[in-house]
Amino acid sequence: MTNVVSALTARTQFGQIMKRATRKNERFVVGRRGEPSVVILSMKDYIDTFAPAPEELRAMQATAKRTGSSRPTPGQINRIVATVRREHGTLPVKRRSK
Repeated sequence: MTNVVSALTARTQFGQIMKRATRKNERFVVGRRGEPSVVILSMKDYIDTFAPAPEELRAMQATAKRTGSSRPTPGQINRIVATVRREHGTLPVKRRSK
C-alpha cells in the first residue's frame, strides 16, 4: 500500500512512518509543494522489488532450509573456523590460566 505524505508530516512522524513501513510493508511517497520527491519503504520491500536474489541463490537457500543445513551446529561452526585458520596460518590465541 502506498501513502502520500507531505515533507512536514514525514519529518514530524518519521519514527511512525518507519515503523509502518517495516512492520506493515507500507510505502510512503513524500512530496514537497505537491511534487513527489522521495519514497520510503522497508529494506525487505526494497530488496524484494529492486534487488531480488538470483534464482540459483533462492533455490540453494530453499534446499538448505528444507534439509536443515541453513543452521549449522556449534560443532560444525568450530570445524569451519579451524579449517579457515589452518588455511590462513592463524592459530587461536591460547589463554593462560590464573
